[in-house]
Amino acid sequence: MGEAKILQQARGAVLVVTINRPECRNAIDAEAAHEIERAWDRLDADAALRAGIITGASGFFCAGADLKAAAAGLPPARTARRGIFGTIGQPPQKPMLAAVEGDALGGGFELALACDLIIASERARFGLPECRRGVLAAGGGAARLPAKIPVNIAMEMVLTGAPQPAARLHALGLINILSAPGDALAAALEVADAIAGNAPLAVGAARRVVLAVAQASEAAGWALQQTEAAFLRASADYREGIAAFAEKRPPQWTGQ
Repeated sequence: MGEAKILQQARGAVLVVTINRPECRNAIDAEAAHEIERAWDRLDADAALRAGIITGASGFFCAGADLKAAAAGLPPARTARRGIFGTIGQPPQKPMLAAVEGDALGGGFELALACDLIIASERARFGLPECRRGVLAAGGGAARLPAKIPVNIAMEMVLTGAPQPAARLHALGLINILSAPGDALAAALEVADAIAGNAPLAVGAARRVVLAVAQASEAAGWALQQTEAAFLRASADYREGIAAFAEKRPPQWTGQ
């Protein structure tokens, strides 16, 4: 049997979850999504675990959904209960941190946005290239990003699809800590250990209050996002964008 697509390791009171698909830049397929869900189930169920970290193997965070799997007609990278990537629809009930080395693109960036804190290497980049592929950043990119950075910068990222360096997003407040290259996980563990050392009931209550305030402004965006995503999924351009990516050729848009 090959190595697991998702690795789990308890580091004291912190569960480190590593996306382990370096051959496809840690893109997530259906099997990996279910493995991630099982990791978060473990985090929520184990009273000895107080926080979780998600990171990527081999110096790359996550390229989002495995579009080659999608082009081949395989099941989507989501689960019935926790949703996209086994995370975005129902994240863990305990604090979750993203430790980002390399690129967090598309759904990979949306996975980081689903976390409570983001710790990133100085060499990390974040981007939402979905418009380049004829799709919508419907895993929280379009709905969450404008609440976390200035709206005009979020609009730039969503419409151009150009990746942004971690330093710029740190200056805008999206990234909590900027680490030296190779040190994102160590920096995230230091923060997670500090959280884990606090009173768990107080941490849970404080987190729920902060999330309630943040999510109140996201609700309308999420509802519209689902409508727009459904419209795009029925389009010829959507099918062309995925096919062009899988075939490594420029897409031929028709606007239909």
